[in-house]
Amino acid sequence: MDKSLLDEFRLDWRLAGKAERTANDFTKAILQLLATQPEPTLVDVKEWLSATSSPAVRRKRGQAVRAFGKWAQDCEYEVFGWWKQVPLAREPQRPQQTVTEVDYKKALTAASTLRDKALIEVLWSCGLRRSEIARLQVDDVNLGEGFFIVRTSKTKQPRIAPLSPLARQSIRRLLGSRRSGSLFSMTTNAIRLTLRRLDVPSSHAWRRGWAVRALRCGVSETSVRAAAGWSSGAMVARYTRALSGELAVEEFLKSWN
Repeated sequence: MDKSLLDEFRLDWRLAGKAERTANDFTKAILQLLATQPEPTLVDVKEWLSATSSPAVRRKRGQAVRAFGKWAQDCEYEVFGWWKQVPLAREPQRPQQTVTEVDYKKALTAASTLRDKALIEVLWSCGLRRSEIARLQVDDVNLGEGFFIVRTSKTKQPRIAPLSPLARQSIRRLLGSRRSGSLFSMTTNAIRLTLRRLDVPSSHAWRRGWAVRALRCGVSETSVRAAAGWSSGAMVARYTRALSGELAVEEFLKSWN
């Protein structure tokens, strides 16, 4: 197979607004396959998938082959024509830590600086990724209308992230008279270490807690997706899977009342 097709696949993936990291991971996996089987068949791929004992790795490999095969079919390239028959391994579902209001109040109590308090309010209010918080500039804050402009995200697409009234107050105190520069002046590692110092869950757990809380409060899935920067409902389902039964009960109670 002509490996230049992989460069075109990766470029088209990015032009479609999909995550560059995923394109790179898929390309790397296909190159690993081609290193052992330059012209792979379906049987070759199945043997390659079974060569690892990790269900997560098998699933990622299968997803890479399927994604490339579908792209090739759409482009009318005669490669990986059997991609639909590639099996996807099932990963065991593990409980995911999700921040609750108890964690939020605990974090505020432990926070001793304006920056720590503002960080907690932003995580609880916006569910931003660590990298997105680290990149925030003062110019990205609109306190009057209550939102952040997230200019660079995982998907490379800018978006607006709403700010709660408490988060706006904390940001206003943090800014003081500043009118430019980095909002938090923190790296992603500094944010991670701050959360560890405060003895509270990771930023991913805050992101999950934010999504669950928003849905509980009646925010539509469409709005949650837009604010989080998710292109489909799959990520909403992934983040809220552990509490889906509880959310369903709450929604039915609201409908009956």
